[in-house]
Amino acid sequence: MLDIGNVRAAFSEEHVTRVTGLSTSRLRYWAKTGFFRPAYVDENQRLAFSRFYSFKDVVALRTLEKLRVQNGVPLQHLRKVAEKLSHLKDDLWTRTTLYVADRRVVFSDPDTGQPQEVLSGQFVLQIPLVNIIGETSADVRRVGQRTDDQKGKVVKISGVNRNAPTISGTRISISSVRRLSEDGYSVERIIAEYPDLTEADVAAALAYNGRATAA
Repeated sequence: MLDIGNVRAAFSEEHVTRVTGLSTSRLRYWAKTGFFRPAYVDENQRLAFSRFYSFKDVVALRTLEKLRVQNGVPLQHLRKVAEKLSHLKDDLWTRTTLYVADRRVVFSDPDTGQPQEVLSGQFVLQIPLVNIIGETSADVRRVGQRTDDQKGKVVKISGVNRNAPTISGTRISISSVRRLSEDGYSVERIIAEYPDLTEADVAAALAYNGRATAA
């Protein structure tokens, strides 16, 4: 198994949005409120590149994306989970086995291997962190390799975002782009949230009619 603590890399917010599908505003909000801070933060946070995430950070954020965005676990609940299991430190999101039951989190104690209740004892969905680490490694290798023919294209990839349609070459779902548009965001503001997107990508997301290329 890959020892993610030994992966030496630093990822900008732009790279993290591409690999995780989380928007820059969500990343900044989590950092500002102390829920999830990047590993490397410059004292002068006004600098264009003042925040960088480690590979371990990216794996943790992918886990949180599955819990918060894909499975609808409330942020307030995740905060309580993080507080209750604070003795695990950052290993909570990267080295434990997590479950979701009725939008609540159950975890498998890393010492005993037994599921331990946080707020609910019944679990129905396991978050396989080994798979997340592997997926993240593969996606990180593809960062910066998005080709012109992927831009403005919607695809469905088995195992990515529950097979939901996404912008080709990213993990950014069509629903995320549409949600911002419905909230009144202009194309420029949407691209500011997801810097890897182009105007053609946003147009494709807003025009999506349910037909996507399999990838």
